[in-house]
Amino acid sequence: MKKILAMILLVSAVRCLAQYNTDRLVMIGRSALFYEDYVLSMQYFNQAIQAKPYLYEPWFFRGVAKYYLEDYAGAERDCSEALQRNPYVVNIYELRGLTRIQQKKYTEAIGDYSRALRYDPENRGLWHNRVLCHIQNKEYEAALAELDTIQARWSQYASAWAMRADVYLQQEDTVKAIESLQKSLDIDPYDGQTWAARSIISLSQEQWPEAEEQLNHAIHLLPKRGGYYINRALARFHQNNLRGAMADYDMALDLEPNNFLGHYNRGLLRAQVGDDNRAITDFDFVLRLEPDNMLALFNRAVLLDKTGDLHAAIRDYSKVIDEFPNFWTGLEFRAACYRRLGMTKKAEQDEFTVYKARLYKHLYGTQPRLDPDKMRKRSDEDLEKYNQLVVEDQQDPEREYKNDYRGRVQNRKVELELQPMFTLSMEKPHNEVRANIAFDRDVDALNQSQGFQIVNSKSSNQIVNSKSLNQILNSKSLNQIVNSKSLNSKLYRPVYVVCGHPTLSDEMSSRYFLYIDSLTTAINNSHDTDHATRNLLLRAVAYSVIRDNQQAIDDLSTYLQIDSMSVLALWQRAVCQAHISLFQASEGANTELVTASVLADLNHALELRPHNAYLYYNRGCIQARRENLQQAIDDFTTALQYEPNLAEAYFNRGICHLNKGDEKEKASADLSKAGELGLYDAYSVLKRNVRISAP
Repeated sequence: MKKILAMILLVSAVRCLAQYNTDRLVMIGRSALFYEDYVLSMQYFNQAIQAKPYLYEPWFFRGVAKYYLEDYAGAERDCSEALQRNPYVVNIYELRGLTRIQQKKYTEAIGDYSRALRYDPENRGLWHNRVLCHIQNKEYEAALAELDTIQARWSQYASAWAMRADVYLQQEDTVKAIESLQKSLDIDPYDGQTWAARSIISLSQEQWPEAEEQLNHAIHLLPKRGGYYINRALARFHQNNLRGAMADYDMALDLEPNNFLGHYNRGLLRAQVGDDNRAITDFDFVLRLEPDNMLALFNRAVLLDKTGDLHAAIRDYSKVIDEFPNFWTGLEFRAACYRRLGMTKKAEQDEFTVYKARLYKHLYGTQPRLDPDKMRKRSDEDLEKYNQLVVEDQQDPEREYKNDYRGRVQNRKVELELQPMFTLSMEKPHNEVRANIAFDRDVDALNQSQGFQIVNSKSSNQIVNSKSLNQILNSKSLNQIVNSKSLNSKLYRPVYVVCGHPTLSDEMSSRYFLYIDSLTTAINNSHDTDHATRNLLLRAVAYSVIRDNQQAIDDLSTYLQIDSMSVLALWQRAVCQAHISLFQASEGANTELVTASVLADLNHALELRPHNAYLYYNRGCIQARRENLQQAIDDFTTALQYEPNLAEAYFNRGICHLNKGDEKEKASADLSKAGELGLYDAYSVLKRNVRISAP
């Protein structure tokens, strides 16, 4: 009777992707969007479009996914398709406007915002974006007229004054720009972008102390903007605060590793203080970004000359001289290198050229110190300015376009983000720094029952499999597996414990859809209860990997009716419910009941496995999200008692200490330990939130 009941439950659990209703596909796709799995989300929206091409929502949300993948032309096309089906949805015009802005189609974007304002005239974000488009189009009078309308409706809207200042700056009316920015700051002194805009004026007027103070405020409010640190470094340099300037360049490059100005100017600063070898690495990076940058090439040549790499220095000098034959400083320096190498004839040729020109007198073989009173524009290619700090040709205030739908899709973004929960997955974790695979005895038992054995060592992670694993995973068509005689054995896959699901490529997600179809066929045709229940659990794991959390929960609930003592099913169901809860919270729904169900599953699992570190860790994550910080800390501490090298637990406990606000020493110790164990994001959090004091 027990076997008959199990088979009835399994058959009732069968779901086929082809039979999904479209609303469900769209919801799963939106959930994948929320977790930033954009390629996978498009798979779901594609299915919805194929099933019901006359609905606007799949087109719109696929456009959202393409927008985040920076396929702006594709996103614009999808928005246009959505508007053909429903021309009355404001969000579609808003998104298409943003895609057109990214393509510099400002006039078309203005048309989208104008149409959207017909249906939602009180939407301040639409007015805001349309003004910025007018500014980009240099339609300053139109922008000022719209700003008058905005300020008549919303008199305390600080951003309107900031945009007005932007217009005045473009019209070169600095006095009115300063007045407008001050009014904006009077209304909202906590807008970092306004402080940064004010600092641009101070920098242009060479008011270095004032610029530094304004940038202190901007950085305190927006600590992750690399450009702010670059500008503050400039202000500090002109006040002879070289240590502070160097620290700012380091921070800017930590935030924006490919920042040209950061590497170039830090290289000059390092050269001035005698840190020549590290200065060379900065100019190496600059030359990888811009191989034809003669000023960077000459600076590197000077540094190679000073450090004794004369052949490399001559190589760089020669490239510069070939490009600029009358650059006498380069000829002088190259002649000095030739003499030191004993190449007297070549040295005399360069020296005679310089002597004949009689255009440049220089202290032979030395590099002038940086002149704090001189800077060059980035576009200025005068080689005589090789030792001057670089600034952008023109610094405009940042223009931030309002994006209402983004908040609903992705408002989980916070400054201090926890590491995700540990979950079951069929994707092996890849980490070049941390070689160990997370081990759990129940997962190991499941793998061994399938014929897999996960071998975990410091030197290698291997899968020992007696059932042709490579043949299974590399199969181009899983439908071929369905028809094989050893159906159940060939459908088995190893299961891993991972911290968060990986982002799937288009090919990977397609293979998972095929794999799930194969498991469904196997369950439906099975006459062996053990094989069917095991396939049900595997299908639940596969569903969770492709973000179909509700379907995974349905399978796991069915599995728990067959085996109510399954720790793995309780564990995975709790994780899937937590993912749904987080997504629903972003939509503004009340998630207390779902969260209570998550905790119930985790508590039940812990009763069965009281020494499982990953279950304590997961419960700590839930408590942290509920802002029960002390309970979360206790759970992370318990997890570390059973698994002392669990870097994620150290990281999350450190974040909890930071959020409590009064335990920075404990936070620093935990984050440092997490970084030591290979979770290098911890060092970035340390640098930005623990060791930086507010101005």
